Amino acid sequence: MAYRHFEFIEKHAWTLGILTAVMVSLGGLAEILPTFVEANRVKLAAGGKPYDPLRLAGRDIYVREGCYLCHSQMIRALRFETQRYGRFSTAEESIYDRPFQWGSKRTGPDLARVGGKYSDDWQRLHLMDPRAVVPQSNMPGYPWLATARVDGADIAARLRTLRTLGDPYTETDIAGAAKEVDGKTELEALVAYLQGLGIANEPQTAPAAAAAAAPIAGSSPWARSGVISPVS
Repeated sequence: MAYRHFEFIEKHAWTLGILTAVMVSLGGLAEILPTFVEANRVKLAAGGKPYDPLRLAGRDIYVREGCYLCHSQMIRALRFETQRYGRFSTAEESIYDRPFQWGSKRTGPDLARVGGKYSDDWQRLHLMDPRAVVPQSNMPGYPWLATARVDGADIAARLRTLRTLGDPYTETDIAGAAKEVDGKTELEALVAYLQGLGIANEPQTAPAAAAAAAPIAGSSPWARSGVISPVS
């Protein structure tokens, strides 16, 4: 192409703007369209179910309190990550998360497979007073969760909304939601949510892989304490 063509573009701002917009649009489509196509292919893991009312309340509390700002829920397919945390994460595990909680920062450890790693009592104490169980922790405490009650009517409304988005909740599920969370505290809901991570919607092949990785993950004092290693 002769230089005069470039000169025309350089001297006419409107032409430069239009051509720039066209190229940016083409580049954006090249990156975005494959993602949308792949998203439609993601299927729920065999045996996977949507959140039950208590865990749904816990997930929303997790988001409300900003837990995702310090904890990721995405184990990358790298050896040092799978040795520490277990099987790498897959998109199908987050199919009922809106928004997904993969995160991008780890001030604290990844929680994708934290379900069942600690007892309910440990989780409750850790949320109330983190340094009581992990002295090095810089996580804030959430003592108010122990007295705040879960709103059953609100949870039923959330289930109804999620059904309109495609989650397979039935009228029976929605009608019984308030009863399932009746008398439950936000602390209990958050513990229930955490204890289901990596268990409720885990791919069928994951338990064996997680069991194989457990001795390696447990061999590190950082892994045993639940505090992220300073070299991670």
